[in-house]
Parts: sequence; C-alpha cells; structure tokens
Amino acid sequence: MVCALGSALCFGAASVLQALGARAAEPGTGGGVDVTLLWRALRQWRYVAGLGLDGLGFVLQIVALRTLPIYAVGASLAASLAVTAVIASRVLNVRLRRIEWTAVGVVCLGLAMLALASGREGHDGTDSATLQWGLLVAAFAVLAVGAAAGRLPERPRALTLGLAAGFGFGVVEVAVRLIDSVDLTNPALYALLVGGGAAFLLLTSALHRGSVTTATAGLVLGETIGPALVGVVWLGDQTREGYGWLAVLGFAVAIAGSLTLARFGEAPAAPEAAPEAVG
Repeated sequence: MVCALGSALCFGAASVLQALGARAAEPGTGGGVDVTLLWRALRQWRYVAGLGLDGLGFVLQIVALRTLPIYAVGASLAASLAVTAVIASRVLNVRLRRIEWTAVGVVCLGLAMLALASGREGHDGTDSATLQWGLLVAAFAVLAVGAAAGRLPERPRALTLGLAAGFGFGVVEVAVRLIDSVDLTNPALYALLVGGGAAFLLLTSALHRGSVTTATAGLVLGETIGPALVGVVWLGDQTREGYGWLAVLGFAVAIAGSLTLARFGEAPAAPEAAPEAVG
C-alpha cells in the first residue's frame, strides 16, 4: 500500500506540471487528437518534469499491482487528485473551499477502509489467451475512440478523451498482472505498450484542448472501475474474510471524493503581461 500511495503522490504532482506544459505548447490543428502535440509539449520543461514523476510513479505502481488487488491500487491512483489539490493550495495559491478539504478527508478515509479490507491479489486467469488478446483489442479500441472524439463538440470531447485515456491506463494496470517476464509472444506486453502510449496521447490532447476538470473526471472513472471489475471477476482479487462490504464502501468513498476534486486537474491561467510604464 505504501508503493500505491507513493505512486499517487508522484502522479498528483505531475498532473499540474503536465497541464501547464501542454497548454504552453504551440497550438495545433484544432482537432480532438493532435499527434504532434506530444512532441511540442516535450519542449516544455514542466511537461518533461511531469513525465519524470510519472515514470517514478509507474515503477511504484508496478510494484503495488504485483502485491495488491487492482481495486485497491486503482483507488489509490484516483487519490492523486487529493494530492494535486493540496499542492495547488500551497504552491499555486489556490484556495480550497470547505467542501474540497472535506473531499480530501473523504478520500483518505476511503483509502484507509480499503487498506483494512484488502486481501490477497488474485492469479486466476493470468495465463488466459482470451484475456491477453482481449486486452490488446481494448488497447487499439482506445485509439479508435480517441480518433472519433475529434468530431465531437468541446465538452463531450474532453470527457471522451479523458475516459478513453483512463481505459488506456486501465489496460496497463491489468497487463502488468499478466506479464511475468519479457515474452515477445505475449499479447499483454503489446497491450501495455499500445494502451500506455494511447493513454498519454489522449490525455495530453484532453489537457490541451478542453476542460481539464471534465477530462480528469473521465480519467478517474476509466482507470478505476473497469480494471477493478476485471481484477475481481476474472483474476480473483479478494478481500479479507468478512470485509467485502468494507472494501466496496471504501472504493466508492475514495472515488466519490476524487471526483469532487476533479477540478484540480485544471491548470492555472498564465498571468498576463504587465503593461509597460510610460514616461
């Protein structure tokens, strides 16, 4: 659980840096998904710093996924929004209202409930060819949904891009559990690469082109609910005996608190240049 919370700390700090870097990049074609946007964003040091934190967070996430049920790790990653909110209140001088401080506390309560109720991670079906190929199909489906999102109006476009990015990261979460070694014949390995790459591309486009609040809410839903269901139903993730109700309640509480804090994915507006003094 320590690694899952450490991953949330890294992702929470990275989200603000990436949003700032993506929005500082040169504008592109105006479509829903701009393939060259990622290259332009990489010229922004804040975006690169955010990627560095994401890399560290991903390593910690892998360790957590190998030792905890997916539902516990997913809820911990959603709690990165609470980290973002606290950082925003201190570093970016964003004022948290009472409801938002309450939401931070709710997220912490939900994670505490999950930590108490979580059982062992499951290993059922990890060698299932159906699940491995299904993940690869899902990864390419994420790309297809992102491409189709370019035709949508701004608000549903941001939600769709964020949701698709969340599913892409969800593919990565499940794939990590299906890979024991570097096996080039394992479809789950390619699902991890395609799903992770697609998720980064779609999330960068969402941060750049639409409401980051809306995109972040979609991201939270996509990367938590789907993978949690796969972990419980297919892989056999368990809770401690007699604590199943507490795990469900803790998961719901953590996600609800995270969605309340979704607006803290929003990058602060760049300050306007001060007019030059005359005389």
